[in-house]
Amino acid sequence: MNDPVSRTILLLDIERYSDRDDVEQAYLRRMLYDVTDRALESAGIDETLRLRADRGDSVMELIDANSSVPALLRALLTSVPAQLRAVNRMASSSAQIRLRGVVASGYVAIDEHGWVGSDLNHACRLLDAGLLRAALRERRDDFAMCVSEGVYTGIVRHDHTGVPAADFHEVTVDSKNGPLQAWLYGPVPEGAAGPRNHSETGAGGAPVPGASGDGPAPGRTSPSTPSTGGVVFNLNGAPSFGGSLVLGDQHGVSGGQVTGDVHLGGTGGDAA
Repeated sequence: MNDPVSRTILLLDIERYSDRDDVEQAYLRRMLYDVTDRALESAGIDETLRLRADRGDSVMELIDANSSVPALLRALLTSVPAQLRAVNRMASSSAQIRLRGVVASGYVAIDEHGWVGSDLNHACRLLDAGLLRAALRERRDDFAMCVSEGVYTGIVRHDHTGVPAADFHEVTVDSKNGPLQAWLYGPVPEGAAGPRNHSETGAGGAPVPGASGDGPAPGRTSPSTPSTGGVVFNLNGAPSFGGSLVLGDQHGVSGGQVTGDVHLGGTGGDAA
């Protein structure tokens, strides 16, 4: 395994993706990549400064640590909501795209087999937190985002232009390895007041059935979803995130390559 390197971690996930048919999913994936590329471009983050992994209903970007995090946050708080509004004005009810996002930082080892790192695991668990899902459900806006404790302490709390510290609220979510601290942008979901906000999970971090899922897409019945847990990186096959599959090798635009299975939130072996 290569030595870990410092990266800014950006995760974006499509709400209710698995409830759509194949045509709608293909459309939503195109919109996700377009929104992500435009946001990073507006933040001044060139393609050579990031490495992408495709998760089907989600995208993961490892961004060079020298890129501006305040500029990234400004783009996520302004460019992403504006793009989603524009896209959804022209889309049918079954093709509406709403996103959850996480910005974190930490050390990630990158080699020919994939990406490894507890900071990466941490970010993925924040993305899957019931509280972040609930925040998106309760908002008229199409985007809900939280940042890790490290990003808040190093960047957000200093109240940079376009990154209003007062609009971030301290929350705590449960995970299989215990409570995780984060900072949610915008209102905290109803019934989760105060800094000790926990996603609704059962023993071992598994979600309680019906407690805090995304719910069905408009006009559709939500299929049963497997319990989500930690982050699992396997080596030979198709990557999946929350049950969605993407076949083939995954290539980063800066020349990196992820080959094989990457299971995020599955029930396979746990590398975290």
